[in-house]
Amino acid sequence: MHLNRRIMITGGCGFLGSHLCDRLTAQGHDVLCVDNCFTGTKRNIHHLLDRPNFEFIRHDVTFPLYVEVNEIYNMACPASPIHYQFDPVQTTKTSVHGAINMLGLAKRVKAKILQASTSEVYGDPEVHPQPESYWGRVNPIGIRSCYDEGKRCAETLFFDYYRQHKLRIKVARIFNTYGPRMHPNDGRVVSNFIVQALKGQPITIYGEGQQTRSFCYVDDLVEGLIRLMNSPDELTGPVNLGNPGEFTILELAQKVIALTGSKSKIIYTELPQDDPRQRKPDISLAKKALQWQPSVALDAGLTKTIEYFDQLLKELGE
Repeated sequence: MHLNRRIMITGGCGFLGSHLCDRLTAQGHDVLCVDNCFTGTKRNIHHLLDRPNFEFIRHDVTFPLYVEVNEIYNMACPASPIHYQFDPVQTTKTSVHGAINMLGLAKRVKAKILQASTSEVYGDPEVHPQPESYWGRVNPIGIRSCYDEGKRCAETLFFDYYRQHKLRIKVARIFNTYGPRMHPNDGRVVSNFIVQALKGQPITIYGEGQQTRSFCYVDDLVEGLIRLMNSPDELTGPVNLGNPGEFTILELAQKVIALTGSKSKIIYTELPQDDPRQRKPDISLAKKALQWQPSVALDAGLTKTIEYFDQLLKELGE
């Protein structure tokens, strides 16, 4: 591994981005964190601000940025339905204009660039589990389309820059990830359930809770991203990164109640539009090409996440 690379992380104040900042700063690289703090928060990187090899710039990736870097992790984009549906036009702009600006920068400074894509490019899949070869089943005009189609378009741009300009690209398709620093009000199932359980509120399940998700602990995911970035140039991706352990939403709720010792009751509400019924990554490619697979079991990861939220809610006085 080349030491002391200059690495830029867009969306570096976000949940995943901040953990990536931690890991790369600890490895001794010069890390430039770029975020407009629309959904990310400086609280997530506060402990890094006095490190000599860490720098923060408040900037919106929909505008060009001129810096000298060797590598770019493009993580910037609201990633939960509540946040990306709040300003759907801005969400699409962040994915598409953000990709164009970061690819332009990578081309100018000859940097290697990784796109944080998503399992949402598969939409509500007809193929299970989802391999990278599957093209997906996405509604182009639904309420989730700003995110799904924005990320699909970003992948298109990455591969066109690769073919047209010989850019060194990496595309990671990230499946459900959880852990400390998730936003408490992001509407994602893990943070929702934990916050509801800790507050003793009813735990809300959409539909009958039989839809499945696969939950990857953040440390495992960050390891996968770094391995993909450091892999040979021929491996452009897309590469699925996620945990193939599949759980129903009801099973997750029961685990959270057990681990928090909460008295919360489970209540059922209507299923939202275009909510995928099944979600499970086929990670054969990551196992073979990156020697990567998740190692943190759901109970262990949930325990660490519950500790984080418990502390956060106390600090917020809730």
